Amino acid sequence: MQLIQETPDLSAYLAADEAIDHHHPVVRETAARLAVGVADSYEYARAAFEFVRDTVAHSQDSGDLRVTWRASDVLEQRTGICYAKAHALAALLRAEDIPTALCYQDLGVVHGLVAVRFHGAWHRQDPRGNKPGVDARFSLDGERLAFTPHPGAGEKDHPVLYAAPHPAVLAALRAAPDSPHLWRTLPTTL
Repeated sequence: MQLIQETPDLSAYLAADEAIDHHHPVVRETAARLAVGVADSYEYARAAFEFVRDTVAHSQDSGDLRVTWRASDVLEQRTGICYAKAHALAALLRAEDIPTALCYQDLGVVHGLVAVRFHGAWHRQDPRGNKPGVDARFSLDGERLAFTPHPGAGEKDHPVLYAAPHPAVLAALRAAPDSPHLWRTLPTTL
């Protein structure tokens, strides 16, 4: 699949917004801690990915009822669903000037991931969090995502690389008072 930038302006994939609030002190402090001892931006990106994947609980897996959507809230509360975890990873990467896009899959419900730009190409990464049957890893040598869409079941990858969260995703997150409500209102397609 060929990934398609929503905008040709690469600076859009470094920008802060309400959800990817990479200027927030919590994001900046976390980024600074992760940057200690790494040799280059690739090692930093791997460290940020593993931090979000492994230390921010996926709220469905953990049973956490809180709904987070701002990167700073995700990092502070250490919980969120795939979209929120993608926002947190995007903020950590953008805080260190690594172009990062948001991207999605239709898997019965819309699933959120990120894409990072290295060596002139975009590489999708899935910080959702591992569990039995899910083994997502940071990779620039082929995708190691949590899920593979099954076209026969109507599932698909979306090729568009968004600079900001998709409005349907952001609306669902912002409107949900708790995770049971969120699970009932998640977008099923984009």
